[in-house]
Formats: sequence, C-alpha cells, structure tokens
Amino acid sequence: MTEPLLISTAIMIGLLGSTHCIGMCGGIAASIGLQRHRSTLSNASFLMSYNLGRICSYAIAGALLGSVGALVATGISGLILRSFAGLMLIAMGLYIGQWWLGITHLEKVGSKLWKLIGPSASRLMPVKTLPQALLLGVAWGWLPCGLVYSTLLWSSSAGSWQQGALLMAGFGLGTLPAMFTTGLLAQQVKTLLQQKWTRKLSALVIITFGIFTLPLSELISISH
Repeated sequence: MTEPLLISTAIMIGLLGSTHCIGMCGGIAASIGLQRHRSTLSNASFLMSYNLGRICSYAIAGALLGSVGALVATGISGLILRSFAGLMLIAMGLYIGQWWLGITHLEKVGSKLWKLIGPSASRLMPVKTLPQALLLGVAWGWLPCGLVYSTLLWSSSAGSWQQGALLMAGFGLGTLPAMFTTGLLAQQVKTLLQQKWTRKLSALVIITFGIFTLPLSELISISH
C-alpha cells in the first residue's frame, strides 16, 4: 500500500474502533473536559492537551516498533513480517465488523506494564493544569488496549521508525473525534459509529487492505 493509503487506513481504524476507546478512556476524558468551574474553551484546551499526550505515546510506541521491524524486514523475515501485518489488518477488520473479537486478548500483554504506570497516572488526577493534562494523556496512552496493540503490531511492518510513528499518530487522530466530544456528543458519535452499515462496510475495506498486504505471490513462488 502507498503511504497515504496506509495512513488513511490507520485513521479509519482509529475512528471506527473509537467506540472501544470511549468505553475505556471516556470517563477520564469526561472528567477533564466537563468541569463546570472552567469555561467551555478552557475545558476544550485541557481535553486537547490530554489527547495530544495520548497520541504522542502512540507515536513513540509506533516509532519503537517501526525501528524493530525495519531491522528484520529483509528476505524471509520481511515476508513473515508482511504476512503478520496483513493478518493483523484482517483481524482488526473482523473486530470492527464485530465478527471476531480475538484481538481484545492482547490487552493481557500490557497489564504488567500498566501496573507500573497506572499508579503514577492516578496521582495526576484531578487535573488542574494543562501540563498535568498532557502528562496524564502520555501515561494513559499506555493503557492496555487490544485495538492499540493490534495497530502497533501492524505498524512494525511500516519499514522505518518514521513510518511507524506516522501510522500510530494517524490511528490516534482517528480516535480524536470520539474522545474529544465527551458527554452527549460522545454518545451521538458512538451511535453513528455503531451504525451497522458503517461498521460492516469499513470492516470489509480494512480486511481487503489486509489481504492486499499479504505477500501471497512471493509466498507461492517460495513454495514452488
């Protein structure tokens, strides 16, 4: 896939998977963005700082995985990595279409890391300053999430740390509308994204991208 298409796919995955994000992070976002003693503009600034921190964490993780992937993306290792990336895209499409939810099991992988980060994140609440909101977002970006982990594994095949960071930043931007519009608007966004036709059609598109990512011709030639 071309770079614009890859980033567009990452944004689509983030947007359509963000109903899961609302369930996991919506409470934190609401507590930051719906403070009655602050103006609407001030609440928006705090919420944007939180989400900027969260997206930065995604981009850093994407850069790390992209670097690792670039080191092994040669020869048979490269074919294996591309195959894995294609399968992860197919798995994410199945998740968004609500046909298979197996990627949620990946959340167990990050539970140990969150045990280290979680207490520090809790000490940042309640949020009173913009830097505090930013740091909370940075910490919350490492919350165990099957959808994030699946996208991360996909980003490992991006070919470089820059591409890996871009893919994860695109994913984070995709989650931004649902995470930024808390309260009533969040429910409206969630309702729209949960429309059956929206999810099924988008899921099929992502699955198609996954199939095209698979190095089928190379694998067939090796088998012969």
